[in-house]
Amino acid sequence: MTELDPVIHAQARLRVVASLSALGEGDQAAFPWLQEILGMTAGNLSVHLRKLEDAGYVAVTKTHRGRTPTTLIALTRRGQLAFEEYTAAIHALLTPTDKKEPT
Repeated sequence: MTELDPVIHAQARLRVVASLSALGEGDQAAFPWLQEILGMTAGNLSVHLRKLEDAGYVAVTKTHRGRTPTTLIALTRRGQLAFEEYTAAIHALLTPTDKKEPT
């Protein structure tokens, strides 16, 4: 049986990673934008981003735009590979096999 990455498998983190994977390579998402499109509270999103960051799947950059603090999030190469493996594992689970049912 195919293993699913438990870091990505949580629904909220899957949504975060899927959203970030849709960005162009090298692009970053602003925290408020990500929060809005996912419909998550700031605290909930922060918790899930921390888990993804600890796994090396996202990079969180705190910077300023003028005098305004800004948090930018990007999927790392490791995160992109993990998401590709995760989607391949889901596909494998959903694809019928030629194996006969045990009797």
